[in-house]
Amino acid sequence: MLAVPLLAACNGPLSTLNPAGPAAQHGARLWWVMLAGSALITLLVGVMLVLAIRHRGEGGVGRAPDPARERHWIMGWGLGFSLTVLTALLTFALWTGERIITRDDGTLQVQAEAEQWGWTFTQPGPDGAPVRTEGILYVPAGRPFDVALTSQDVIHSFWVPQLGGKMDAIPGHRNVHRLSADRPGTFEGLCAEFCGLGHSTMRFTVVAYDPDGPLPSFDSQLVDAVTSPVPPDDLPDQPIPDQPATDPAQPATDPTDPEEPRP
Repeated sequence: MLAVPLLAACNGPLSTLNPAGPAAQHGARLWWVMLAGSALITLLVGVMLVLAIRHRGEGGVGRAPDPARERHWIMGWGLGFSLTVLTALLTFALWTGERIITRDDGTLQVQAEAEQWGWTFTQPGPDGAPVRTEGILYVPAGRPFDVALTSQDVIHSFWVPQLGGKMDAIPGHRNVHRLSADRPGTFEGLCAEFCGLGHSTMRFTVVAYDPDGPLPSFDSQLVDAVTSPVPPDDLPDQPIPDQPATDPAQPATDPTDPEEPRP
């Protein structure tokens, strides 16, 4: 509770309290509700602790216990109040989860493939054909989209804090995560599951563009869009064509020299 005033600094591209989409807004609202519920329970514990100290200071040690008073505090406040708050929090959390669950309603779907240590995305390009990019995902703003997550090696976690919660990318499994951006902009994402030595560098970017405006250029991020020539040292060995055999005893002759007359 003493750290709550420091929450004023919880802002920036990786802050869940600076939402830019419906899923993130639901998550931020749930966080605030849970903070309020935990504050109420903490306040109750503090009040009971103060009363216990005062009771002890007033010569309460050695007094005969009062069963009615004990039931009032233990059953009424300790159990009844705490269970009421926790039940309300659970109900609100289930309601929030229902709002952000993925549904089969024809929403735009993009692919995200994780590997140590980077992300490869497949999304519709300017002409509608699928485009594969590395480290950057292009999606239309103001419209929901589903991210189909897979992994090539270990478990990773897809997380764009300003757009929604986390979702694991599991080898041999396909998870679908629904997100949306309220406005055009650039949002930072990262892997939220420790996946090896390069985990801290496993970042990516989500670009939400205006679907009614000019589309962004995908060329600079295309996978295998630019092919560099193969260095000569990397070329495969080529067979040398057969050369006519020559007699080492015969001197080499220049075919351009005129033929000498024979005696």
